[in-house]
Amino acid sequence: MKQKDWFTDWFNTAYYHTLYKDRNDTEAQLFMKNITTFLELPKTSTILDLPCGKGRHAVYLNSLGYKVTGLDLSENSIIAAKKFENDRLNFNVHDMRKPFKNSYNAVFNLFTSFGYFEDDKEDLLILQNIKNGLTKNGVFVFDFLNASFVKENLVAHETKIVDGITFNIQREIENGFIKKHISFFADDKQHTYTERVKYIDLEKMKSYLETVGFTIDNIFGNYTLDSFNEQTSKRLIIVAK
Repeated sequence: MKQKDWFTDWFNTAYYHTLYKDRNDTEAQLFMKNITTFLELPKTSTILDLPCGKGRHAVYLNSLGYKVTGLDLSENSIIAAKKFENDRLNFNVHDMRKPFKNSYNAVFNLFTSFGYFEDDKEDLLILQNIKNGLTKNGVFVFDFLNASFVKENLVAHETKIVDGITFNIQREIENGFIKKHISFFADDKQHTYTERVKYIDLEKMKSYLETVGFTIDNIFGNYTLDSFNEQTSKRLIIVAK
């Protein structure tokens, strides 16, 4: 029996949303406002948020006037997101390794939602699907951690208490992956999950994008769209066509 991918289980649990419940919506909204203004995206644009989680970016993009689709593998996240649906905002369960039915003026891959897979071919397949899913002159926005910065500033151990649950977090870089081991006791049992994303620095991402035919237009290092600096930037944000 094929082992489930780590994200299939972890993203579908209530604990995942508990641990990350304090994610900064103000920062996310600032980024969406800045990037759509920078791109001069007309309000007639269709945007795909992939993967969309519970829809926090998609809901805000929709409030700015865009027609937005959010796709995510987690059924629980999509159920939560569907509460926000309207005639210009919809959510569906979708594995980003599979092609999309529609094409979009912009595809946003946000908040380090990439590099989950052992095999580079699967990451390239996702990028190929995105390329194929863009309209002529469509734009791809990629928002990832800055792997070089993470490596230099790795917090090996951390404890977070959220809603009475003590999350013990350990981080390491091993076999080309940035790993975050999360263990906690809740609902009368011990739980352990590991998040892992591929160690993808700017050079590796450039080669990925070139392989599927993307051209990079801009590279930013944070949500206020300052220039990227490999040593000091916390994010790697790429705009490609």
